Amino acid sequence: MNAPLVLQVLKSPEAVAGFTATEWDLLVRQAKAANLLAHLHVVFMDRGLDKAIPERPGLHFKAAHKIARRSVLAVRWEVSQLQEALHSLAIPIVLLKGAAYVMAELPISRGRLFHDIDILVPGSALEDVEKRLMGWGWRTTHASAYDQRYYRTWMHEIPPMKQIRRQTVLDIHHSILPLTARLKPDPKKLLSQAVNIEGEGDLYWLCDVDMILHSATHLFHDGELEHGLRDLVDIAELLRHFATRDGFWQALCDRAEEMDLVRPLVYGLRYVDILLGVVVPDQAKAWMRERMPGRLLVSVMDGLFLRALQPDHASCNRWGTGLARWMLFVRSHYLRMPLKLLIPHLLRKAFTGDEEWAVPKEVQRFIANNDP
Repeated sequence: MNAPLVLQVLKSPEAVAGFTATEWDLLVRQAKAANLLAHLHVVFMDRGLDKAIPERPGLHFKAAHKIARRSVLAVRWEVSQLQEALHSLAIPIVLLKGAAYVMAELPISRGRLFHDIDILVPGSALEDVEKRLMGWGWRTTHASAYDQRYYRTWMHEIPPMKQIRRQTVLDIHHSILPLTARLKPDPKKLLSQAVNIEGEGDLYWLCDVDMILHSATHLFHDGELEHGLRDLVDIAELLRHFATRDGFWQALCDRAEEMDLVRPLVYGLRYVDILLGVVVPDQAKAWMRERMPGRLLVSVMDGLFLRALQPDHASCNRWGTGLARWMLFVRSHYLRMPLKLLIPHLLRKAFTGDEEWAVPKEVQRFIANNDP
């Protein structure tokens, strides 16, 4: 089966030079569904391919580019407000994901859309950070007693906070995986290796290898994969940017071992290679082979991830795509907490009308057609 058009273009951007009007239309739709329209516009401009874009599709790419540039400005403003609000606490504010890419001025920040701000702070400062932000107009979400306890007892972050005037969302982490998760990355090690640039004071972001490990961990332990391709592109672009550093690949693999994040990195490298054509050197592939799960499990995970990481667009759906995303959503919770906590949590979510837990149509059809 041919890969979706947007994946073909991400691998070989020059292919657009011979596109028909129908192919341009489909590319725009798939890229928009994947939140990659502005990213592709940057790719085209960097390679001198923007002149090959016909006028009408070009309007979509240019509009997405303007929205992305405005999004970067909004991120910078929100970060400045966080700095001002938390300055007197004299603690490191470590930006994660999109906000980090912007403030570190990484290439991936060009053409990227941002939906919230993520920060990592020392666990000992969590209460003070929350109180200070409430004084600056931030309010907690997920108001139910159960959700509050769920976040504060088991999760790696407190409930998201929303700014009452600007309606921006802030995720405040004290680790990158839940306390009950099987993998146990040490947040103190992340904080100790965080970096910044001169003059930024208390504002930091993860070092290069930790930034990649966190991105892979977020993608392959998170159950919401409708925009998984965008996150996979993040990993690919970070690898391409940082791989020019001497000793990078060895440092990345060693850090994954140290931080107990081997499996997310193995999956991350596997799928940027398969889906996006990122060149992984032989030494890293040898390291991956030694730590890859058994063939049967690899085959199962390929069947799930190679479906779930496609753009969330009808033209990209194969049989079982919805089922794959639902199974990976359940898997993400299985990885986050032991069964004695997971089963009551699943039952509660299933019977409270939570849309995230809706059984996919493929499963509904199977049950309807196989009544005993």
